[in-house]
Amino acid sequence: MTTTDWQERLRAQGYRLTPQRELVLAAVERLGHGTPDEILHAVREQSEAVNISTIYRTLELLESLGLVRHTHLSDRAPTYHSTTGPDHVHLKCRSCGEVTEADPELFAPMLESLTVEHGFTVDLGHLTVFGLCGTCGVRD
Repeated sequence: MTTTDWQERLRAQGYRLTPQRELVLAAVERLGHGTPDEILHAVREQSEAVNISTIYRTLELLESLGLVRHTHLSDRAPTYHSTTGPDHVHLKCRSCGEVTEADPELFAPMLESLTVEHGFTVDLGHLTVFGLCGTCGVRD
């Protein structure tokens, strides 16, 4: 999605393009995955005039417009990421904290089984699999 695309999406829904919204979306893009506090820190590198409540309100709006998504990579605040990239499943290492993005096709058999056996459709944007990365999982 280009800058023009998300600007048009905001305007089409009756929202103004504000500097704060632009800063928040740019910070999410730059971070890849970021909590509201991390996004605030990134935004404040550009402007000290933004507070945490503005970050939360803006993220809520951007998510309702489909420009960002959130997932839970910890038991704390949600983590936001842009929707400009392909859908992915998050792999979170419990040891080092590394977050890797995996192709949802790897999970296709499981997802199909959940649909067939339970009538359940998985929301991949929220799916996080916890475990150990290749480095931390190596045992001596």
